Amino acid sequence: MHAAPTPPPAEPLALAPLLDLLRDRTRVVALTGAGCSTDSGIPDYRDDAGAWKRKPPVVLADFVRREDARQRYWARSLVGWPFFARARPNVAHGALARLEAAGRLHHLVTQNVDGLHQRAGSRAVIDLHGRLDVVECLACRRTEPRDDVQARLLASNPAWADRTAAFAPDGDADVFAEDFASFRVPPCPACGGLLKPGVVFFGESVPPARVADAYARVREADALLVVGTSLQVFSGWRFVREAADRGVPIAIVNRGATRADGIARVKVAGSCGAVLEALVAGLRA
Repeated sequence: MHAAPTPPPAEPLALAPLLDLLRDRTRVVALTGAGCSTDSGIPDYRDDAGAWKRKPPVVLADFVRREDARQRYWARSLVGWPFFARARPNVAHGALARLEAAGRLHHLVTQNVDGLHQRAGSRAVIDLHGRLDVVECLACRRTEPRDDVQARLLASNPAWADRTAAFAPDGDADVFAEDFASFRVPPCPACGGLLKPGVVFFGESVPPARVADAYARVREADALLVVGTSLQVFSGWRFVREAADRGVPIAIVNRGATRADGIARVKVAGSCGAVLEALVAGLRA
């Protein structure tokens, strides 16, 4: 259902500055966002101008303090998870994995939570915002696969088994006008605590060790390749600022405007998959 279409080829002349910048560099760090995964069928939150296309996702404080917020989140997640779990890497993920295998990509920092970079073959990956296929207990910190939680959600809410809705970002679904009050959210099977997906919610800080690791990789870079993100969220933008402050050249591949357009050495506006596929081919020539 989420097979990735083959994007059209990028214009050769548009790629020339990008090829010139990256041709002799071997410590490139990539920073990726939702635009890398849209061709895998996973929607994004923002339009080409960087504005919200939908309501922002759940805020951590609401999730922790309000039972109705947890009921709404897990109900929508129950419906959306099967679609998210079936998503497959697309040509953008594959191209980045090939750049790493060829010794050109030093590391990859992703704001996505889908694990598709790893499934495409990338190994040096920092999941800045965590992974949606893991669930953690906020009390005892036990973790478990999201599929296990899905089974318990269905067992606790059998009437929801056949619900369908439009697939939304971050693995949930656009379930509207529903009374979530009767939805049962299973507790941690070990301690009875609150379960939360293993991702960084809005209003939550990225774990300091993860941030430090990403900063270290950027400081080792001889170029920063920004792919598929408008950089509106500070957690990704700070690494671009770090690269700029250190004089590391910045290249951007993104359909729409980004926060870093004014400081980038190169900007290619187009499909992430098409541009990256052409980039791999051009670097081989």
